[in-house]
Amino acid sequence: MRLGLISDVHGNRVALEAVLDDMPAVDRLLCAGDVVGYNPWPAECVAAVRGRDVPTVMGNHDRAVASETSFGFNSMAQAGVEYAREHLDGSALAWLAGLPDERTLLDGRVKVVHGHPADPDRYTYPADFAPGMLDGEELLVMGHTHVQHHAVFSEGMLVNPGSVGQPRDGDPDAAYAIVDLAERAVTEHRVSYDVDRVATAIEEAGLPRRLGQRLYEGR
Repeated sequence: MRLGLISDVHGNRVALEAVLDDMPAVDRLLCAGDVVGYNPWPAECVAAVRGRDVPTVMGNHDRAVASETSFGFNSMAQAGVEYAREHLDGSALAWLAGLPDERTLLDGRVKVVHGHPADPDRYTYPADFAPGMLDGEELLVMGHTHVQHHAVFSEGMLVNPGSVGQPRDGDPDAAYAIVDLAERAVTEHRVSYDVDRVATAIEEAGLPRRLGQRLYEGR
């Protein structure tokens, strides 16, 4: 069983299309949340994920958009949340609102969360990866930090595929990962995309210019 893992799309249609075009054949695609936020294509990204029937968990930006709550966002993040609320129809908002905090798939072999299995809003950085986070599953998938990383323990595998739409690990290329459950193997992938196009669209949408600038930096 080969799984394609994505996370933190954040309304970046251009990056998402690049990832989907680059990804080799997989048996199933999974998403660790935050389909919306920051970038100017929330509706298109929700439609792409929904249209592929991708099992997805709720990220903090997804929750903020769907429930009109705050995560203590800075002004850039808040602008993205407000933009998404304005540009998503009722069906898309209902889909976001119905996303669970956790999904267990393939008869318990795989668990998907956004931040941490004990707290969906906890940032779990590479130094925090530990076998004690596993609870019997072979694979635990997380997002939220926008930092690509994986670890393989005797107890199982932990993977953050990185961010599709706003990487923060110093590499501006869109990130995803492939897991082969049978081989207990993880491969991290990066793919370049037209950042200029996204930065221009951010400014045209009236979103903070810094959102486009940081994409060039991978920060």
